[in-house]
Amino acid sequence: MARRTIRAEPISGQLKTSIILIDFENVQPKDLTSLRGRPFKTKVFCGANQAKIPFDLAAELQPLGPDAEYIRIQGTGRNALDFHIAYYIGRLAAESPGATFLIVSKDTGFDPLIKHLKTQDITCHRLPSLSDIPGLASPPAPSSPDRIQKVADSLLNRKDARPRKLKTLTAFIKGQLNARATDAAVNDVVARLTQAGMSTQPDGKLTWPSA
Repeated sequence: MARRTIRAEPISGQLKTSIILIDFENVQPKDLTSLRGRPFKTKVFCGANQAKIPFDLAAELQPLGPDAEYIRIQGTGRNALDFHIAYYIGRLAAESPGATFLIVSKDTGFDPLIKHLKTQDITCHRLPSLSDIPGLASPPAPSSPDRIQKVADSLLNRKDARPRKLKTLTAFIKGQLNARATDAAVNDVVARLTQAGMSTQPDGKLTWPSA
């Protein structure tokens, strides 16, 4: 089946507000770095029984600041999360007229709602993954060598509060590089830290040189 093209439409010379609503019960994105530096607001809806959120995912959302938040639904039951998303679309549509809503879910139960929203002049689409959102698939601009060195220097010059594990360090570097946090840039920072005396143990723990 041909893939539909979704375009951002201008209003008064500006792009519409685009709001991503992730059905975390249905789709668990493994990487949210593509959202950094993009003109989206993101809301991640978690089921009442989803007690734990992966650390990496939380660390990737943190640099987005007020443009991203987790919403844990109240109560359980069939379609409970779906109703919460529908409520937020209605509320946000009133607060931000002309906004575009992008539901990230494989649940086709949203489709009748989307058809109804269209009759109310509310733009809403359902996509099975983040990568299907136009613009997110394109790679971010590469980080400059100066920026990479600045991140490395800031870590080396710290006397405390340094990441103690490689996993935490990687999340921290991504947050500092923001939209330019490509794998190559992150690896470059780690390589410069290693050259300066940082070492990684087999269990992932880090040993830092004296500042």
